[in-house]
Amino acid sequence: MCGIVGYVGPRKVVPVIIDGLRRLEYRGYDSAGIAIGSLSRSTLQVFRAPGKLQNLEEALRDRPLDGSFGIGHTRWATHGRPTEENAHPHRDCTGRIVVVHNGIVENYLELKHELAAKGHKFVTETDTEIIAHLIEQVQNQAAAAGSAVSLEAAVRCALQRLTGAFALGILSAAEPDKIVAARLGPPVVIGVGEGESFVASDVPGILHHTRDIYFLSDGDMAILTPAGVTLTDFDSHPVHRPLTRIQWDPIQAEKGGYKHFMLKEIWEQPQAIRDTTLGRVSLDSGSVFLGEMEIPDEELARASSISIAACGTSWHAALCGKYMIERLARLPVDVDYASEYRYRNPIAGPGALGLLITQSGETADTLAAQREMIALGSKTVAICNVVGAMVAREAHGAIYTHAGPEIGVASTKAFTSQLTALFLLALKLGQLRGRLDASRSVELIEQLSRIPVKLEETLRASSTQCEQLAKEFSTAHDFLYLGRGIHFPIALEGALKLKEISYIHAEGYPAGEMKHGPNALIDETLPVVVLATRDPSDPASKLRYEKTLSNIQEVTARSGRVIAVASEGDSLIGGLVEHVVPIPSAPELLAPLIEIVPLQLLAYYIAVRRGCDVDQPRNLAKSVTVE
Repeated sequence: MCGIVGYVGPRKVVPVIIDGLRRLEYRGYDSAGIAIGSLSRSTLQVFRAPGKLQNLEEALRDRPLDGSFGIGHTRWATHGRPTEENAHPHRDCTGRIVVVHNGIVENYLELKHELAAKGHKFVTETDTEIIAHLIEQVQNQAAAAGSAVSLEAAVRCALQRLTGAFALGILSAAEPDKIVAARLGPPVVIGVGEGESFVASDVPGILHHTRDIYFLSDGDMAILTPAGVTLTDFDSHPVHRPLTRIQWDPIQAEKGGYKHFMLKEIWEQPQAIRDTTLGRVSLDSGSVFLGEMEIPDEELARASSISIAACGTSWHAALCGKYMIERLARLPVDVDYASEYRYRNPIAGPGALGLLITQSGETADTLAAQREMIALGSKTVAICNVVGAMVAREAHGAIYTHAGPEIGVASTKAFTSQLTALFLLALKLGQLRGRLDASRSVELIEQLSRIPVKLEETLRASSTQCEQLAKEFSTAHDFLYLGRGIHFPIALEGALKLKEISYIHAEGYPAGEMKHGPNALIDETLPVVVLATRDPSDPASKLRYEKTLSNIQEVTARSGRVIAVASEGDSLIGGLVEHVVPIPSAPELLAPLIEIVPLQLLAYYIAVRRGCDVDQPRNLAKSVTVE
């Protein structure tokens, strides 16, 4: 969950690396560091600082560095406290080999004891320092035998000793203008330019300098020089990876005048939904086109069930997807936390379709669940926001969400784009299984096409109101979010957004379960957010709405303070609750795309009023790339 950026070439190295780290700081911000080398020096210059990247920038202000190659790191602490001593890059005994690392070395204590017995001195609490000393030990042994090994050869030998997950960037003062990168688990991308090469943990870290990217697979190593990039496996055999042209506009990764990335990304949701839908539906025929789906339609139609695995916000999208798919395709769906999937002895096989949902496409738990599904004989489909990410490469088909880069740690536009992709998949499956005819498909696609405009209306209408609600409720110690049916996952997601960025304890609950415990929590200090929209054309929605009104009365009878998200023009709600946030009406299966917006805004404005770091909440990172 750390950020890595490296560069070799003719540019000024420090600005390239610092700029890249700034764009990757969402991956970790406990400490930061940089190592720079040049052809004219026999040493590497290393500077590190605890805390956020700006602390490193201040430390460098009076210490100008120059060189032709270098690597930097922004850390999310796993082993060792977030101190300067534990910040990356880490060095060997000589200080001439440096390593930056994203991941975990599980056998580091065993290796540390072994290396210490051979005379190596350790100065940090981290697992990463072991790697630098392992490389040094390989080269020492070669020197003692009267020979020499290259940096990449020494790295390969060291990697054979490591157990765990790692993305690595490695420099040696003895081999200038070279960076060695390796991947086993966490993501690594390699950028190619004219007379220059880049490495990073994620595309935004180098997108301002090149759009030509290699995505490394597990077991890949890259040797970067100004002349180009060589790709091999850990046994030095050449490997081929396609060079991908990234279509994102780099400006998409900037704040664009918004105070925070999260606020910008909330407002980008209408466009993200349009982009996810674009080219995939026909309003004339009602057809759905999933171009990256390599599973034949006949095989999709024969699926006996779907197993979805996801984490966090993506898991909430998966729960909504269950309602969509079961309603439109009449196909049974199970939803698992990806982190739990492997540990319950799951039932899967050739008849079951595995569906993985992940914004980054590199989430370690989701990848592990995918591999378990494949091992059990299931075909898998990935819903992902990053073209070429590991989950998509290992899947038999992909549905890319086209949301553009999402920088804020708390996911917003990735969530609504995932809901959109799931609705498209549900439509496709419903058509293939004979559950949706052309006229019904056209109707549903027309309804989906109206959602972006309704979202824009909601953003304009709800923003000021949510900011006012934040003034009133920002001092609350607890929140409760309630919903029924497909709206229950939105209650979960609303609660997650609030706890992620404001540090207020919040729970999402099925409204029908109030009598089974949560009613005990209600008093005059507890804000209760209730999803109480309705779709007059849907009998099931009418029943859900009536039952939800009863739940609201349960809360108000106990002096709870209700904030209701309700359909515009609902006269019944207004007489029952303290606050109503009206949103445009939408069909039952599409209402979640609109309902979530005021919940995102409420969480955002509460966090701002509490002085929290909205884009980089404490103890969290954007991409969870280790278990």
